[in-house]
Amino acid sequence: MNEKSITTTKIALFRKKEIRKTIYQNEWWFVINDVIEALTDSTDPAQYFKRMKQRDQELAKLINQGGVQFVPPLMLEIETAGGKQKMYCWNTEGIFRLIQSIPSPKAEPFKRWLARVGYERVQEIEDPELAAKRTRMLYKLKGYSESWIEKRMRGIAIREELTDEWQKRGVKEQKEYEILTAEISKAAFGVTPSEYKKLKGLKRQNLRDHMDDLELIFNMLGERVTTEISQREKPDTFIKNKKVAERGGNVAGNARKQTEKEIGRSVVSPKNYLQTPEGGKQLKAKK
Repeated sequence: MNEKSITTTKIALFRKKEIRKTIYQNEWWFVINDVIEALTDSTDPAQYFKRMKQRDQELAKLINQGGVQFVPPLMLEIETAGGKQKMYCWNTEGIFRLIQSIPSPKAEPFKRWLARVGYERVQEIEDPELAAKRTRMLYKLKGYSESWIEKRMRGIAIREELTDEWQKRGVKEQKEYEILTAEISKAAFGVTPSEYKKLKGLKRQNLRDHMDDLELIFNMLGERVTTEISQREKPDTFIKNKKVAERGGNVAGNARKQTEKEIGRSVVSPKNYLQTPEGGKQLKAKK
């Protein structure tokens, strides 16, 4: 699991309707209720989904058991306004089958849209640089400077290396990744990610997208050192991984404290880029 797996919920638009999607096992999985609502304008997509299974026994069987060409829908964690919730999602093949049971004039254009969205992910899997280029472009369009983007992209790579390492050491559950990440953050910055977001006045936004140069640098240092220690010591239990995460974070924390003495200010900042683009070189402080 990597950074994009942990904060993975994305929004795609089909005719101004939001379709939430998430990466699972290197492919897009779409929120079933969102698809139903986009195609039918139903005010109760969950009930519509229930009736679909009642009238289409073959679909119900695929949903419950899967098939030769299909895996069944899965309850995956999706970010919502009220926090992360588990919701029924299906991959591209499954959504294509779902659409067959929805009598809607939007079905055909939705199939074309789905094929394009799914193919974009296939392209990115075959050519990882394509995903990186798209990410760089998005940051540039949002007003971030080239120097900041370079640090952010390096941070993403370091995060992916760390979560890959954790996966090798037996870390599987989303909650475990969150706990380990919090250990590094507490040791490096003195606050957990959730506390950090509150300090910056953030809600659903990605914390790292609102870090300045120094914050990104010390974040990278804590995660990179954690990876190095883990690769050397090969912790085989969650408790051991937690201790390694704390040690890696402490290295960044000690460097941060020394830096703060030298520059005469706190590295941990309440400022964010919600109103002022990073490229403007002025962050908006939370009021």
